[in-house]
Amino acid sequence: MAPTPANETEFAESSVTIQSFLLFLFAMTAGLMVSVLLLPTWMPNMAFSLSGDAPKAYWYLSRATAYVSLSLLWLSMMLGVGITNKTARLWPGAPATFAIHEYVSLLGLAFAILHALVILGDEYITFTLAQLLVPFSTVDYRPFWVGLGQIGLYIWAIVAASFYIRPMIGQKFWRFLHYASFAMYILGLFHSIFSGTDSGADWSLKFYWITGGSLLFMFFIRIIGSVLDNLFPAKKPAPASRPTQG
Repeated sequence: MAPTPANETEFAESSVTIQSFLLFLFAMTAGLMVSVLLLPTWMPNMAFSLSGDAPKAYWYLSRATAYVSLSLLWLSMMLGVGITNKTARLWPGAPATFAIHEYVSLLGLAFAILHALVILGDEYITFTLAQLLVPFSTVDYRPFWVGLGQIGLYIWAIVAASFYIRPMIGQKFWRFLHYASFAMYILGLFHSIFSGTDSGADWSLKFYWITGGSLLFMFFIRIIGSVLDNLFPAKKPAPASRPTQG
């Protein structure tokens, strides 16, 4: 996510209803439950990894969903900044970009929640639900870096909810609240780098550099465009003069 200009009046309402988002979460949860029930028959090795003496699948699923959610957050930020620096007008257009931006953000939030909940099944870390809900309470595993991720998740939920209460809080406060998405991304990035066990892998480092660098590049375009607009403001066309009476 990223703040959008105040004059983007064509985005007055959220393009994703609360009902459709809750339906998506329900479908995803139901799909996971059905998969777990059918795993012993379809994938016995995977079932053993989930319920054997030393289950590891929960940790793998948590790390996989972490990268998916961070990737979706990055994409949402790129789309949001693309709206503000006007590159989205080239393709696919500002309204379409805003709609995709919102969908991707909500989808990423769903994967972030799944990333947090699935780790409850891991027997090595043994997180409790209370520890997942309270930032910096995971005393047995990197509490500071995990806590940053927890705060980032709460900020993400607040920013996502702002899509639905924008008429009540006003466009100006909505834009101000959207600036928190930059802090949210930084918190999520630090959480992933310093609490993930595979952050030192070559592919993981490339992922961090490419996504973070490309977002920084888009942000610089936004700053440069704003400076140029202030230095060389667009001239408004002069009003047409009335025809003189003959």
